[in-house]
Amino acid sequence: MKFEHVLAETDGFGRFQIMIMSITFLARFTLPCHFLVNNFMAAVPDHRCHIRGLDDGDAFANLTLDQRLTVSIPTQEDGTLSSCRMFREPQFHLLHNSSSATEIPAVPCLYGWVYDNTTFSTTLATEWDLVCDYISLNKATATIFFVGVMMGALVFGSLSDRYGRKSMLLVSYVAGMVFGLASAFSSSFLMFAIMRFLTGFGITGISIISTVLSLEWVDIEHRRLVGLIDSFAWTFGNLMLSWMAYLVNDWRWLVVTITSPLAFAILSWRWIPESARWLIANGQVDRAHSYLQKCAKMNRRESFSEKIKPETLSNIVVLEKGQKTYTYLDLVRTPKMRRMALLTGIIWYGIAFTYYGISFNITGFGMNIYLTQFAYATIEVPSKLTVYYLLDKIGRRSVEVGALLGAGVCLAINTFVPRDMALWRSVIAIIGKGCSSASFTTIFLFTSELYPTVVRQNSLGYNSFMARVGVAVAPLVILLDAVWRPLPQIIMCAAAVTAGLLARLLPETKGQRLPETIEDVEQTRNKLVSLPIQEQPDIPMEPLMNDKIEKGT
Repeated sequence: MKFEHVLAETDGFGRFQIMIMSITFLARFTLPCHFLVNNFMAAVPDHRCHIRGLDDGDAFANLTLDQRLTVSIPTQEDGTLSSCRMFREPQFHLLHNSSSATEIPAVPCLYGWVYDNTTFSTTLATEWDLVCDYISLNKATATIFFVGVMMGALVFGSLSDRYGRKSMLLVSYVAGMVFGLASAFSSSFLMFAIMRFLTGFGITGISIISTVLSLEWVDIEHRRLVGLIDSFAWTFGNLMLSWMAYLVNDWRWLVVTITSPLAFAILSWRWIPESARWLIANGQVDRAHSYLQKCAKMNRRESFSEKIKPETLSNIVVLEKGQKTYTYLDLVRTPKMRRMALLTGIIWYGIAFTYYGISFNITGFGMNIYLTQFAYATIEVPSKLTVYYLLDKIGRRSVEVGALLGAGVCLAINTFVPRDMALWRSVIAIIGKGCSSASFTTIFLFTSELYPTVVRQNSLGYNSFMARVGVAVAPLVILLDAVWRPLPQIIMCAAAVTAGLLARLLPETKGQRLPETIEDVEQTRNKLVSLPIQEQPDIPMEPLMNDKIEKGT
C-alpha cells in the first residue's frame, strides 16, 4: 500500500487541504513584497549637489533658479545637470558664455545632495546618501538580501527534513517578522544590511516549506491546483506591492507594511498540521495516524478509522535499516539522484536569473515605475491560468520547456527593438515576464514531484539555493549595460534558452504518485496511470532518466 491509497480514504482534497492552503497563503503573499521591494526601497530619485547659498542662503537672490544652477553645477554631454559634481565657486560668467563650462574644473559634491521627493519621500539613497560614489552600496542591498535567502534555503531545507515541516515553518515566520521589522528601524546602513540579510535568511523557509507541506497533503489529481494556488499567492503579493509602494512612499513604513501580515500567519500557525508523509517516513506513525484522522473527520470520511490503523501506516514506506538522517549529500550519492540534482540546479538558476533580471528592470522601458510593477504582476494571472490548463494536457516537462524558450525569445526580440520604441519594448518585456513567471510556477510543482519524500525539503533547499545565486547575480548583470547596452538581455536570453533545453532531459511526472524513498527513484518510476488511485497496483515506476525497463523488473 502507498500513501496515496491512505490519502484517498480521507478524501485527497477537501476542507482539510483547503484549510492548509488558506493559512499558508497569509505568509506566502509577503514573499514577493520582500523579494521585490528593493525596486522601490532602493530607488534613486533625481538629485544634484547641495550648493551653499543656493539652497540655504541669499547669495543668488537676484538670479532665477535656472541661472543659479547654471553657475553652480556643470552640465553633462546630454545637456542635463550633473548629479554628482559641482563648481567649487559660482561661475557667474557662464550666464553670458556657457560654452566655456567644459573648461572649468568641477569637484565631487562637497556638502551633500538635494533630492527630488516627488515620487518617493525617502529611500535608502536619500536616507544615507547612497548616490554617486556610494551608489554601489545602494545596489548591493538586493544582493545582500538574496545571499541571506541562499543561506536560508540550505538551512531550512535540511532542518525541515530533519525536524519536520511545521516546527521549522514557525521558525521562519518569527525570524522573518522580527528581522523584517528590525531592518525598518535600522539606525545605520550597516545595521540595515545585516538585518536585510537575516530577513532573507528567515523568510526563505516560508517559500520552500509551505509548498511542500501543501503538496504532501493532496492527491495526484489536485497537485497542479495546489501548485497554482501557491503561485497565485505570489502574484497577489506582487500586485499588492505596487499599490502599497504607491500609497506608502517612505521606505521604513513600506517595510513595516509588507512585514506585518506575518503576525497573522504566526497566530494561525497552530492550525497547520505536520506532514503525514514526513511523519511516516520518519517512523512517527502514531502522530501521522492522528493527523490523518483529523483530515478524515474534517473531510467527512468517518469510515477512515475502521479501514486504516497505525500498524497499517508502518508498512507504507520501507526505509533503510536503522534510523537514518538524510542530508544534502543524499542528493548526489546515487547515479539518478546525482543527475537529477545537476539538471534541476542549473534549471532553477536559469529560471530565477531570467525572472528577476526582468523584474528588477522596471525603469528600463520608459513607463511609470508603479505601472510597470503592476503590469508585470498582472501578466502573471493569465500565464498561470494557462499553466494550470496545460500541466495535465501536455505535462510538466513540456510546459517548463515551452515557458523558458518563450522567455528567451522575448528577451532576444527586445535586444533588437530600438530603445525609442518604449511601448513595444514594454509589451514584449511584459510577455517575457509572463513566460518566466509560468516557468517558475511549473518548476516548484515539477521539482516537488521529482524528489522523494525523505529528501524533498533538502531538494527544494538545494534548488532554491541555486535559484538565489541567479537572483543575486541578476542585479549585477543589469549593470553591464554600461559596457554594451544589449549585453544584459543577451545573457538573460542565453540563460533562459539553456535552462529550457536542459529541462527537456527531466522525466515527466504527470499522473504519477510521489516517490517516498531514494530507492523509488533509483529503481523505477511508474508509467502514467489513468486508473483511480484506489485501483492502482503497487508496481514499480519507469526509470527516472528514461532508462529502458528491463524485463522482469
